[in-house]
Amino acid sequence: MRDASRIKNGVNKGKKKRVTDVFLIAMTMIVLSGCANPFSYYTNLPTPVPDRVDTGFVATGPNSFDSADTAILVGRDEKENTMTFLNLDIGRKYTLSMDGTTRMYDRHGGVISLNQLRMGDIVDVTFLKSKKHLTTMQLSSRAWSISNVERYEMNSARNEISIGSQVYKLTSNTQYFSEGRTIDLMDLNVSDVLSFQGIDNQILTVSVEKGHGYLRLVNDENFVGGWIEIGQSQIRKITEDMLLTVPEGSYQVNVTNRGGGGMKSVKISRNEETELDVGDLKIPEPQSGVVLFSLTPSTADLYIDGSKVDASVPVTLEYGLHQLIARAEGYQSVTQYISVSQESTGINVVLDTTAREESTPPSDEPEDTTANYYKVYVDAPEGVEVYLDGNYVGVSPCSFRKTEGSHVITLRKTDYETRSYTVEIDDTERDLSYSFADLVENALTNP
Repeated sequence: MRDASRIKNGVNKGKKKRVTDVFLIAMTMIVLSGCANPFSYYTNLPTPVPDRVDTGFVATGPNSFDSADTAILVGRDEKENTMTFLNLDIGRKYTLSMDGTTRMYDRHGGVISLNQLRMGDIVDVTFLKSKKHLTTMQLSSRAWSISNVERYEMNSARNEISIGSQVYKLTSNTQYFSEGRTIDLMDLNVSDVLSFQGIDNQILTVSVEKGHGYLRLVNDENFVGGWIEIGQSQIRKITEDMLLTVPEGSYQVNVTNRGGGGMKSVKISRNEETELDVGDLKIPEPQSGVVLFSLTPSTADLYIDGSKVDASVPVTLEYGLHQLIARAEGYQSVTQYISVSQESTGINVVLDTTAREESTPPSDEPEDTTANYYKVYVDAPEGVEVYLDGNYVGVSPCSFRKTEGSHVITLRKTDYETRSYTVEIDDTERDLSYSFADLVENALTNP
């Protein structure tokens, strides 16, 4: 019995040993194969999470922003892929980066491209301030715009611009642009075609859509004292060495004097000076015609080419273009141009009644050079030619008679870019002085 019992226990021990060996071999294979823990208790435990480390990285996306603003787009750096904006509240500029997540929209929320935006646009932006990253940029629905305005009145003294019957205010944040570059208010000319953007009654952006250039007559000695007509834009009396500011474009120019002259074509480019040679135009022997004027009221004063004439008798005038001014107290003055081209003619001039009285003499009357008057001095830059409303004044430093109103001062020097400035001259009893920036060398003549 003991032997049988001993044999049975040995068998049992052998079985237990084999089971243990099999289990150990199985566990070893599981561990070596990278399988998960076979015990369900352990597999249901949560995976330990390591402590989070703040690296400062913030993932940007279409909805990543912490700031919003209404601003003016004032700059773009294509190389750095950035946009610069001007805040409207404090007038401060800031620059934001762009990438593929930046989205751009029109006023109605439609997607647009970067090329559809322009300097001076008023935009609503959202951005991630911590990363200086632009998230969205949309043309502001609060802003209004008026394009290609030819007729407007600008008063820089009162910081106002009148468009039609509406008067708008210029602000300290108003930006001025020409060909994508920032310019000053004085760089604008009354002949420029402008576009405006603003909010409420404030103009925040002024852009030059069609600028101006300069026209100089060459070999015009025979036409000094005559007249020049430049398309439909202006009629001017020809003075010696004049330099006219003209809107850019192509024109038919009519130059006349004493019944002679003729028509020539000219193209004016922005910020460039164009010379028009009129030396081949002929002036015949002077011919005259008799003009009989009929004035209403009959007491009106009549001026021809700046000189007062007696309208009660026939007036003899040379063939050609002449300026007529008729004035009477209690009536609105009439200024027009008449062409004399035959032996005799009659001209009727009717003045409309008005509550406004014209108390100042016509601008083309000869000045009393002996009288004392206040002056406007141009002190800088030195050594440049100075023109007032197209008429030569002298070489700076120089001065001219102070006359209230809006005037254009043009500065010119050979091999330098010609510049013109619109100034508002007041009626105060004192002299004025202007110092302008130095002229820039012309890249075409100084490569």
